[in-house]
Amino acid sequence: MHFSSEQRLDGDVVERAFTLGEIPGILWTPAAVSPVSAPAPLILIGHPPLGLGRMYPRLAGRARHYVAEYGFAAATIELPGSGERPRWAAAEQARSDLRRALEGGGPVGDEIVDALVLPMVDRAVPEWQAALDELLALPGIGGPVGYEGGVISIGIRLAVVEPRIVAAGFFAGSLVPAAMFEEARRVTVPLHVLLQWDDEGNDRQAALDLFDAFGSREKTLHANLGGHTGVPQFELDTGARFFARHLRADRATSGTASPTA
Repeated sequence: MHFSSEQRLDGDVVERAFTLGEIPGILWTPAAVSPVSAPAPLILIGHPPLGLGRMYPRLAGRARHYVAEYGFAAATIELPGSGERPRWAAAEQARSDLRRALEGGGPVGDEIVDALVLPMVDRAVPEWQAALDELLALPGIGGPVGYEGGVISIGIRLAVVEPRIVAAGFFAGSLVPAAMFEEARRVTVPLHVLLQWDDEGNDRQAALDLFDAFGSREKTLHANLGGHTGVPQFELDTGARFFARHLRADRATSGTASPTA
């Protein structure tokens, strides 16, 4: 892992850009860390395949809240074929097929969803695990680890195969291959799931069926009125408190400042 830049945000948060091989990423940590400080729990922040540059304002807003108000560390990495990473012909073709299906007004077929999502999951999950290896080796960062946001199928696979992840927050707003429902039944970590009730790009019933499929004994669904981008601001702190309960019990009731994303 090579760090290429560092800046302080609002005096309380340090943001560092890094690369892991060809994979760009960003790490946010508390500014005030001493040799006797307890290692900060880590939240991995997922995002859709739109590129880190485009997603940065939302990612940084969430990360700064987690770090400044709850003492977590937070990190994200670029997805395969996105942002500044090399183009991926199969992914480009799958996105083109999806756009044509949506523009035609017809249903998006299972074959398009599978081609779009499953190869991305297969590539992205080992990259997240490699990043996790490096991040947990850094001074001041330790377990436990949470995962939130992004392509829900990536989160499902990570929650199944990565034992260091002990809690996950999912956004129910992306296309989910049928095969991922079987993997969802193997998820056992506590879950906090957000659903926008009027999401124009999300099949509400499919999202509810997926929530029902999760095997976790603790799973909470927060459904709010509004479209895909209308998630209420208060849900940021609701999610942070969920992670505080499972990653950092001593901060479970702190974090009263207004969300920044």
